[in-house]
Amino acid sequence: MLACVLGGCAGPVSTLQPAGPAAREAAQLWWGMLTVGTIVLIGVVALWLHALRRPSAMVGPVEAKRITLLWLVGGGLLLPGFAIIALLAFGIPAGHRMLPLPPASGEAPLRIEVIGHQWWWEVHYPDTGVVLADELHLPAGQPVDVVVRSADVIHSFWIPRLAGKIDMVPGRSNLIRLQADEAGEYRGQCAEYCGVSHAFMVLRVVAHEPAAYAAWQQERGG
Repeated sequence: MLACVLGGCAGPVSTLQPAGPAAREAAQLWWGMLTVGTIVLIGVVALWLHALRRPSAMVGPVEAKRITLLWLVGGGLLLPGFAIIALLAFGIPAGHRMLPLPPASGEAPLRIEVIGHQWWWEVHYPDTGVVLADELHLPAGQPVDVVVRSADVIHSFWIPRLAGKIDMVPGRSNLIRLQADEAGEYRGQCAEYCGVSHAFMVLRVVAHEPAAYAAWQQERGG
């Protein structure tokens, strides 16, 4: 059973095998939430077992009120308050680092436009005029801003190993930043049910070394 569970932690659609900064932040946030959740679960189970095994004892009204107040404050306020503060202290900076903020270098990232259709992806490179279907090419090691839109229904743009999900809403443009640490091939998937062929709405993502990406652009006529 453990082998089956761990087998789901790798693969082209695994968020626990990140290959870029944004995906790494999401994976670390998930591990942090899992750690806190596990600690809380162990604490609750330990208290439950203690309550089952302790001998019965009669207590007076004053002592019963004191014990009730202790559990109310400790278990109802302090414990969840501490858990929420810890997750926010960890999650807010992680979310900030995933935003498409201006790079420290000051150079604007490459911009690519992706339009979701039922049930395929239309990929535009505004700087070169290149248009692709179901393929996204980008340079490895560099931030890339992807502007996403929908031509029909709501889709969700998701490349699990590179970044989180972002909705593609008709009549609206959203922006997500991608960056692949290394050259290679990744899998994108529509993560919002959009019709009968939703499961087959797959995007092939290829990250090239910068020189190879420039050669690819030239080959495509850019």
